[in-house]
Amino acid sequence: MKKLKLFITLIMAGAFMMSCGYGSNISKESAKKLKSYNTYSYLPNKDTIKDRGYDNDRVHEVIISTINNNMSSENFAIDNSRPDVLVYIHAMFDERVVDVNADPVYTNFSYYRPGLYIGPYYEDYTYENYFTVQRIDADNAIKQLPYKEKSIVIDLIDRRTNQILWRGTADEEIGSKRLERDLRNYVDEIFKKFP
Repeated sequence: MKKLKLFITLIMAGAFMMSCGYGSNISKESAKKLKSYNTYSYLPNKDTIKDRGYDNDRVHEVIISTINNNMSSENFAIDNSRPDVLVYIHAMFDERVVDVNADPVYTNFSYYRPGLYIGPYYEDYTYENYFTVQRIDADNAIKQLPYKEKSIVIDLIDRRTNQILWRGTADEEIGSKRLERDLRNYVDEIFKKFP
């Protein structure tokens, strides 16, 4: 009985340790897939920053441009018709604490039709058939992240399987004095954990 209690305690401690910190978790299979892929495009996020202290369009332009620089450094190229990977951004500047996936297995997208308004920052980078992606399957290795105000979470999704391959974030809060620089640094920090 004591051995069973010790075993359960160790498992719980391990699970707790895995949920701490920042960055991402990724299975070996997902890492292997990402290394074999070389194109990407974006799933548009229709959410806008409601806080008038932020220029929604400019914040998203900086985030997307910095992701593009990082993806290019990882030898990925934009392909809006048949990308290997779909990029979905959660830019949180209004809510204080939110879960990226309220449901532990799936993310539901709020669009099911073409013609939805998409911000100009996505103009050249949106997956042509974004409206066909309705549910995203989260691998068991991808953790559900509670995140703070002024944070970003980036999901890389396999277009063929709709499975999240990699989720990245950082624990830091994005500063607002030099917002554009801080946004770039934040996204660059996320990509340091890229497999």
